[in-house]
Formats: sequence, C-alpha cells, structure tokens
Amino acid sequence: MPRMIFVNLPVGHLDASIHFYKSIGFENNAQFSDETAACMVWSEAIHVMLLTHAKWRTFTDRPIPPAGSSEVMLAISLIEREAVDAMSDTAAANGGTVDINPVQDLGFMYSRSLADPDGHVWEAFWMDPAAIPSGDQPGRE
Repeated sequence: MPRMIFVNLPVGHLDASIHFYKSIGFENNAQFSDETAACMVWSEAIHVMLLTHAKWRTFTDRPIPPAGSSEVMLAISLIEREAVDAMSDTAAANGGTVDINPVQDLGFMYSRSLADPDGHVWEAFWMDPAAIPSGDQPGRE
C-alpha cells in the first residue's frame, strides 16, 4: 500500500462541507462516506475526512477549536498560477473565505490562503522549482 495522508476535519454542516470541497476540486469517495462522514479525495495519496462533530467526538475528547482559530494550515499544490486564483474565486463563491493571510507572490511561487465554511485553513499554491533563485533553494550552497 502506498503512503497516504488522511486529514480529519470536524465540520458543522456535512452537506455544505461536501459541496464546498467538491467545488474546489475534491471528489467524494462514497465507499468511505455516510451520514456522519465524507471522504473527499484530492489525489491518490491525499484524502480529507469531513466528520460531523458527533463523529469527531468518537475519535477524541479534545475540544473542537472555536471559529476563527487555527491549528494548522494545509497547503496544496496546483499545476499553474492561474489555478490558484480560480480555486480562491470558487472557494469564495461556495461559502469559503479567501485571502485570510496576505497573498504571496515570490515570482517562482504564488499562494493564496482560504478558509472552508468551518474555518479550516488551506493554502493553494503554485511553484516553478526551476525558477527558484539558486541561493534560495534548500540544501543548495
């Protein structure tokens, strides 16, 4: 089995969250979805499990963070710079909040941050590794 990541997110309104994630390019895997959870697929290796608050509480007693707080920012790469803007526009039109952090344009990398309807933070980014200035590449001297 290949290495995969399953990001689990508590959501207040499962149907609205499914709609939001579908709108920005995720696909629903019905095999792992029911009335308490939805498996949303970004790629073969990346899946997001949207869990109702009741379902979330079956996994942990830790509190669900209040609206407006952030525990993580999940970054997802897109194949072209224009796709970052398109995802942000789509997110805004489907219940998300965009540009919650300043837009970053470094020439070789472009990113915009958005929050889903429950406030989970995502950073959509595009990067051209060949355009990174040589002094800025990690591991290069």
